[in-house]
Amino acid sequence: MSGALGVAVIYMLTINATAYLVFAWDKHRSVHGLWRVSEQTLLLVSMMGGSPGAKLAQKRLRHKTRKQPFGRRLNTIIGVQALCGIALWVPAVRDAVQDILAAAGG
Repeated sequence: MSGALGVAVIYMLTINATAYLVFAWDKHRSVHGLWRVSEQTLLLVSMMGGSPGAKLAQKRLRHKTRKQPFGRRLNTIIGVQALCGIALWVPAVRDAVQDILAAAGG
C-alpha cells in the first residue's frame, strides 16, 4: 500500500469510528436527559467522510431515525459523497467532469 493510500485508509477508518462514537455519545446523553451533541456537529463529522459510520450508528443505535430534516440532510451528504466517489473512480465520468470544468473556466 502506497503512503498516500495508507494515509487515506487510516483517515477513513478514524473518521468513521469517530462518527460512530459521536452518534453513540449523543444517544447516551439523550437517554440520560443530558446536554446533547448538536445536529450540526453530527452532520459535520459525517460530511468529513464519516457518513458510513454515522449511518451505521443511526441504524444500530436507532438514533436520529425519525428526526427530520436531519435524516434528509444526512442522506443528502451521503448522496453527494457517492456522486463524488463515482466522479473520482469512473474514468468516463471523471473525464466528462474535467471537460465541463475546463469549458466553464475557459
